[in-house]
Amino acid sequence: MPHRILGISAYYHDSAAAIIEDGKIIAAAQEERFTRRKHDSGFPLQAVQFCLNQAKIQLENVDDIVFYEKPSLKFARLIKTYLRYAPKGFESFQRAIPEWLSSKLRIRRNILNGLSRIDENIKRRKPTIHLCAHHRSHAASAFYPSPFQEAAVLCVDGVGEFATTSVWVGKGDSLLPLWTIDFPHSLGLFYAAFTAYCGFRVNSGEYKLMGLAPFGKPVYAEKIRQNLIEVSDDGSFNLNMSYFGYATELRMVNEKFIALFGKSARSPESKLDVFHADIAASVQEVVEEVLIKLCKNIRSETGLDKLCMAGGVALNCVANGKILKENIFSEIWIQPAAGDAGGAIGCAMSHWYEFYNQSRVINEYQDGMSHALLGPAFSSNEIEASLSENNLNYVRLDEDQLFTQVAQHLAAGKVIGWFRGRMEFGPRALGGRSILGDPRNPKLQSEINRKIKFRESFRPFAPAVLESYVAEYFDIDQPSPYMLMVASVREKHRLHVEMKSSQEFDQIRKPRSCLPAVTHVDYSARIQTVQDNSDHPLSKLLSAFSDITGTPVLINTSFNIRGEPIVCSPADACRCFINTNMDFLVLENYVVSKVEQQDIPRNIAYIDSFPLD
Repeated sequence: MPHRILGISAYYHDSAAAIIEDGKIIAAAQEERFTRRKHDSGFPLQAVQFCLNQAKIQLENVDDIVFYEKPSLKFARLIKTYLRYAPKGFESFQRAIPEWLSSKLRIRRNILNGLSRIDENIKRRKPTIHLCAHHRSHAASAFYPSPFQEAAVLCVDGVGEFATTSVWVGKGDSLLPLWTIDFPHSLGLFYAAFTAYCGFRVNSGEYKLMGLAPFGKPVYAEKIRQNLIEVSDDGSFNLNMSYFGYATELRMVNEKFIALFGKSARSPESKLDVFHADIAASVQEVVEEVLIKLCKNIRSETGLDKLCMAGGVALNCVANGKILKENIFSEIWIQPAAGDAGGAIGCAMSHWYEFYNQSRVINEYQDGMSHALLGPAFSSNEIEASLSENNLNYVRLDEDQLFTQVAQHLAAGKVIGWFRGRMEFGPRALGGRSILGDPRNPKLQSEINRKIKFRESFRPFAPAVLESYVAEYFDIDQPSPYMLMVASVREKHRLHVEMKSSQEFDQIRKPRSCLPAVTHVDYSARIQTVQDNSDHPLSKLLSAFSDITGTPVLINTSFNIRGEPIVCSPADACRCFINTNMDFLVLENYVVSKVEQQDIPRNIAYIDSFPLD
């Protein structure tokens, strides 16, 4: 009988579940996709149920249940932090203690209570629930699905139990820790402090800070180095905690931090100006410097020429691109669900290889993440039911007709809601649940942001490109299948534009290359490569679009509006299509044209139903 392990991450942010069978990932999903609450932190009830359904088993057929961290160690860190700073921080300590004593320390009980909603007999069976340290879960999620026999592993996030940065050596089926940097010295929380200072939401808005940085200049970088962070040549670092509030208060930065930069923290949704862009550029530069130093030290220390990465900071695709450009490692593989959600995969895989001492089978040409398409797919009957319920007229096309017609619509400037195959696991839409457009169209960057996504105008879009053509358009020499590497558009494709002032955020609308809709103000792009002639949902469409236009590239952004989780079901997709200005909706082989619908009322409350991110 196959051995099945259920991995769970929950109770902080981005709750998720994953199931592996004899070491193979069968399914993984975030709870937010089902509940429609972004970054849902509750018990991942629906994600667990989906994983069981996908594996075609009942909960009683699961051999092991593993949780992605050890709450008792986290509680020990809370106590240690309070004792270190006491009596400062008593208010936050006082607020936290009751919840820990009543709930968080009783993690096994909480998990059994959650699972009992699926199978009421589980409490009688009393299965052992195993706990895996937070950074081990990250490291396992990075190394075990990778295509590498041996690799150094770097995990960088806000904080696990104690560790904020950890380095590991992966060899075959073993994963050995080398060293850590511990709380409160955290590169993730350091970046999050600037996220909050610039008026974005912590654990959600860091990618906005990253996208804002190219509009500014790193004029505050030296001030940051001199006052906030001390970085050694080996990349180890210490934060000057007198400027930060997160260790002892219910805020990220304090008055001393604000005085250092001479301006109050920006209120959410208020106007952004040159100051915020310069702050973003400055902290981005410092973080990149730290990560590059860390990587150089890891390369020297381990002697390994391949790197795996996980942890929330590994989602900083600009920094990842800089590390790649430095040629420190011959290859880099990053877990696509690098944040806490990926811990559900990591803890399950750690248990399989380390608890059971299983041997790892490696395919050097394909990682174990199945393009990160590990979520649910839907049948024709389910799709037709959603279309009928929403009174949507549609046509059903065969495969050849579908890709040719959709490519023609894209070439004509239309925006497509694309729903095909299994849903993505992780924060990026990779072709299962995407909004697509023509990257040659200079108007689409603004129009998709304003009329479809309803989000800030400065936000860039990513190109999906056939792998065999990526080096033709972009300065990158390895695949980037998970949209986790930023690279520059090659010089020959650029249109040079003079930057007048970073206050002019509409500068992003000025064409900068032959692919203006996916070229950021600094000529960069967050790249997704798609294998040619593969079973990837975008492979045939990219080929068809290339046949028509000569350009094997598409705009690829997530199928949702601002503040909404990526769509999961056909019903989610229909609601988003109806209430935005998308031109076409494609659900598998079903095509819906907006202009062919008759008086479908929009739900005015739809946009307001999702809290701003």
